[in-house]
Amino acid sequence: MKNPIRRHKADLTTGGHLMQCEEPPTVPAPHALRVGARSVELPGGACASFAVAGYPREVSAGWLEPLLTYPGHLDVSLHIEPVPPLVAAQRLRRQLARLESSSRADAERGRLADFAAEAAADDAAELAASLARGHGRLFRLGLYLTVHAADADELEAETQRVRALAASLLLDAQPVTFRALQGWVATLPLASDTLGIRRAFDTGALAAAFPFTSPDLRPRLGDVPVLYGLNAYSSGVVLWDRFGQDNYNSVTIARSGAGKSYFTKLEALRLSYHGVEVAVIDPEDEYRRMAEAVGGTHIALGAPAVCFNPFDLPEGQGDDTLIRRALFLQTLVAAMLGEPLPSATRAILDNAVIATYARKGITSDPRTWKRAAPLLADLVAQLRENHAPEAAELASRLAPYVTGSYRGLFAGATTTRPDGHLIVFSLRDLPDEVRPVGILLALDAIWRRVANPSDRRRRLVVVDEAWTLMQQTEGAKFLYRLAKSARKHWAGLAVVTQDAADLLGSDLGRAVISNAATQILLRQAPQVIDQITDTFGLTGGERAFLLSAERGEGLLCAGATSGDRAAFRAQASAFEHNLATTDPAELATRDASEADHQTEDPL
Repeated sequence: MKNPIRRHKADLTTGGHLMQCEEPPTVPAPHALRVGARSVELPGGACASFAVAGYPREVSAGWLEPLLTYPGHLDVSLHIEPVPPLVAAQRLRRQLARLESSSRADAERGRLADFAAEAAADDAAELAASLARGHGRLFRLGLYLTVHAADADELEAETQRVRALAASLLLDAQPVTFRALQGWVATLPLASDTLGIRRAFDTGALAAAFPFTSPDLRPRLGDVPVLYGLNAYSSGVVLWDRFGQDNYNSVTIARSGAGKSYFTKLEALRLSYHGVEVAVIDPEDEYRRMAEAVGGTHIALGAPAVCFNPFDLPEGQGDDTLIRRALFLQTLVAAMLGEPLPSATRAILDNAVIATYARKGITSDPRTWKRAAPLLADLVAQLRENHAPEAAELASRLAPYVTGSYRGLFAGATTTRPDGHLIVFSLRDLPDEVRPVGILLALDAIWRRVANPSDRRRRLVVVDEAWTLMQQTEGAKFLYRLAKSARKHWAGLAVVTQDAADLLGSDLGRAVISNAATQILLRQAPQVIDQITDTFGLTGGERAFLLSAERGEGLLCAGATSGDRAAFRAQASAFEHNLATTDPAELATRDASEADHQTEDPL
């Protein structure tokens, strides 16, 4: 607000003329100040200042936001002075020499290693290398805080809260004793550092200290933003749209019990709200309650009275649908036998498949594809009519899947069609001997929907406990193919695994990670944290966060740079939690409560 200029006339004789004089404008300032040892009393209040003398070893984007958003009256002042590169190099050289000399002196005297000095030496060497390559510069930064309150008692309480907040950020805020006036002036918008308590910062750390940075992700949302949770370092929410990224794939890695399946269920459920079709490979039958609650399709492969006929012809696949189905059946038979088929056996099998369809009146004419499909038993019967020794051997080896112990899955027509907005293939009831065959059937059904050119829509394929799928040859091939080509079909692949070593130690796993624009890391085991750090380029702070993260806390990595990362806590409503939780104690308590409620006498 501008001050009014007061005008008055004076009888000044200069050449007989009456002159008009102006008083200089007044500068707004308090009428009086009372300066104490640690505080300054102003008209209508008091203030106390602090200088930050200690900082954390590493900082992330927006690390000053808790101070900038403090609900009370708090002034935060940053004083920045660039250091000339030549001066910075000389100072770093001297600092390295002092640290190295101190380390050698301690070693000669037999003293224990000073780990703080070793860490400082590593930081100085890294910073010197960065300056030498021109990747950054060195700055001198002064950070000062001034707390305002109405009276002395309130000021004492406010200063305690601010110092506690600073301590939670690993900042050592020291009162400017006997320099209270200089501390207050240093936080005024006068660009005057009257305290001169500085700390060396490199370019990255200084950029992260600016009030324009934030720990929240940069908004790159499309049509289906999904709430991942609350930001662990701010009051904001973490919204993410996998379909707004370069590709729609994701990988979720966490130790057992860290909440990876819980988080994946929440995302799948929220994506279904936006009309995204979700298909799930569920090894442990964890998605059944969610599918039943939202009207999805649950197919428990291997369960009693559950059949899945591989001869069913898909719709909308084109004029070569019958040929493609015949080729898939050859792959399926090879999986049943556990070995590739010789060329002679493959030729006999191909003729038998076509003949089996023909006996049911199904030919290359699309009008016949609506007729009832044959069963595996019909194919075995067709092979037995062939007098070739290869046909007889093939029929005898397929007998366990028709009349033997493995016949349950192929005993009749498909009991539940894989249709709907949420399709869950449960593999828990599949015996180990039949599991490769069941996985192949589920993957084939999913791929047929994803690659259907007549039904383009957003889709997500979730492979939970992907390490079990990677142990199967056909499952590994499916993951590789879907990771490479899912985007072309408007689909995303979500790989969830607790076995980080298998995923990171194989060519397939590295291909899945490199083709995933969205990467979610939850709590990690100490045994694999080094490999995780190298693969995802984690900082020391991110590494420590993943080692100590609580259940449901994780790091969303949305790119190669740290600016596209956010630490979050998964957040669920009561309804979503009831569908997503797999805590045995909680489920047992709920089942007991429901049983008591059902047996309760209504009278």
